[in-house]
Amino acid sequence: MTTDQTSIVVSRIIDASAADIFNLLSNPERHHELDGSGMVVSDEKTDRITASGQVFTMNMNNEKMGDYQTENHVTGYDHNKLLAWQTAPAGTEPKGWQWVWELEPQGADSTEVTLTYDWSHVTDKETLKQVSFPMVSKDELEQSLNMLAAGVSGA
Repeated sequence: MTTDQTSIVVSRIIDASAADIFNLLSNPERHHELDGSGMVVSDEKTDRITASGQVFTMNMNNEKMGDYQTENHVTGYDHNKLLAWQTAPAGTEPKGWQWVWELEPQGADSTEVTLTYDWSHVTDKETLKQVSFPMVSKDELEQSLNMLAAGVSGA
């Protein structure tokens, strides 16, 4: 990985319909089941994601920060095709990193899922001092796709 890298993209085919996968992804209550990094603990009683502009709150934990909350601002929503959000520490505005889930049907019960973790819009010098990007590795993102496949299959 080069130091000028500003995103990580992973994808895989999951044996489930785009509708079933989107149903799981749009439910923040289940996001802890999909987090390959292990940082997502639970959601803070958030409603299903149904449109851009919504904000959902997650309870988080990691070694460096301990317990904390994030507010996730939905920036992309296309039913059964796309979900994207920018993450910010609770009570603050997003600083420029985002998560993008894209779904491309490959038949009735097969979907290519692409997960992008993008920090290319982080320009705030204080944020760049405090946060070491990437915070999540490619392996952890691939694990998220594996966990999504298991979650949608009910395994």
